[in-house]
Amino acid sequence: MNNVLIRLEQPGDQCAVEALTRDAFWDVYKPGCDEHLVAHRLRTHPDFIPALDFVALDGDKIIGNIMYSRAAIVQPDGTRFPIVIFGPLSVHPDYQRRGVGAALVRHSLEQAKALGVAGVALTGSPEYYPRFGFRPGRDFGITDAEGNSSDYLMAMPLAADALPAGTLTESEVFYFITPADVEAFDASFPPREKHRLPGQLFG
Repeated sequence: MNNVLIRLEQPGDQCAVEALTRDAFWDVYKPGCDEHLVAHRLRTHPDFIPALDFVALDGDKIIGNIMYSRAAIVQPDGTRFPIVIFGPLSVHPDYQRRGVGAALVRHSLEQAKALGVAGVALTGSPEYYPRFGFRPGRDFGITDAEGNSSDYLMAMPLAADALPAGTLTESEVFYFITPADVEAFDASFPPREKHRLPGQLFG
């Protein structure tokens, strides 16, 4: 899309962004989703980075959002190397595969670099993210908390010349979300049926 406007999220956008996130992830990875609750909790967490919280608009309609949080690569000697991760990255289903997500990623990465961020990591599609410069975490010796480095774990240096080897440590906000938490939060949204679909990773 050529007419997408990207700007920082504003306080009045929050409900629309959470509804958008719910629509974007519903039934994708499992029946229903929990990414909208992650977005809700992230905003009030110390690891949240408001300066990298962007929305995409078609006119006045919010059609996409990207959020960033603080993370670190913990090196073998215990040294923490500060980086960031992004997610959720949400695009309304009516606007997917039209370049909205790519525009949000490119714009936010430029802003992260301008802020002096040393590097970015993520867990996502190995077919999609290399176009932005992401490489497998194993290229840098980066693993997850269990010591694994799957194709889905990717990283990219920004201000730094390279990234150190070590364990990626993400914000605690991405953990400890229970089905009861999601059900309670979902009660504030219009009812929607969950479906078990082929290709879902969980559930």
